[in-house]
Amino acid sequence: MPIASSESPTSGQTPEAPSTVEQLLQLITEDYEALPRQLKRVAGYISQQSDRVMVDRISDIAQQCEVHPSAIVRFSQRFGFKGFSEMQALFREAYTHKTTPVQNYQQRIRSMIANKSQRAASADLARECINATRSGLDRLCEDLDDKAFEKAVDLLVNADNIYVVGVRRSFAVADYLVYNLQHTNKRIHLVSGIGGGYREQMRSIRAGDLLVAISFSPYGKESQQCVRIAQHNQADTLIITDSTLSPLAKRASSLLLVSEGSAFAFRSLSATLCLCQALFLAVGYRLELKLDEIQLNLDEDD
Repeated sequence: MPIASSESPTSGQTPEAPSTVEQLLQLITEDYEALPRQLKRVAGYISQQSDRVMVDRISDIAQQCEVHPSAIVRFSQRFGFKGFSEMQALFREAYTHKTTPVQNYQQRIRSMIANKSQRAASADLARECINATRSGLDRLCEDLDDKAFEKAVDLLVNADNIYVVGVRRSFAVADYLVYNLQHTNKRIHLVSGIGGGYREQMRSIRAGDLLVAISFSPYGKESQQCVRIAQHNQADTLIITDSTLSPLAKRASSLLLVSEGSAFAFRSLSATLCLCQALFLAVGYRLELKLDEIQLNLDEDD
């Protein structure tokens, strides 16, 4: 399918295809704001699920992105490939000798769905959920950016006040992080937005404070609003999200990325909860908290 002139980086010219996955992901990040809406959805998926692209069918990606398969073709051509198959070959070449837990999981889940002759047992479904959770934890461990994590701990340790926001499925993680951080002597604020009062709860944030915003695709508008307020008031921002293409990422003082596993379109929170627990433990260590005593208190609370 020919590329519309509005989608071509340089009119009348076909860009040269990148030679590595890393180059492609960098080009996607640089070109993201100029992409049409449907291609932005594809870009988000490619960026967040790069280790699944080699095993995904074009129809699978289209379904996940809620676009027509032709949009996947246009996306591939946008970055210099003849079509999706050529772009997919780049990922297959990169991951030929690296079969990740995510890829194994994807192949199993596809086989289960395709097998119409045998009804899946409830325990099998449970195991697929567990395997999806494992895949997210494995990827978190492998991809954790040491420097970014250290910077995040620095922000938490040095902040005067810490505000934490997460909406919808991210709210549980925000509440859990607040619960942990309340075992320090810092002033911790959960931005719950009860009654729609996000702006009011953020009004007192200032320079020297920190906002921790936890948000995943499709990225809650409330969290984005809180990040804008924090930045306007010269507070620091720690963003926990799933992609460098997230609208919150460009406003981050520190950025931590988490790619959760999903089972039958239900995304886990386990990797994000683990990351937040690790942040608290690192902060507690830096503040020289008596972590054994905190654990005793946690046990009593339970």
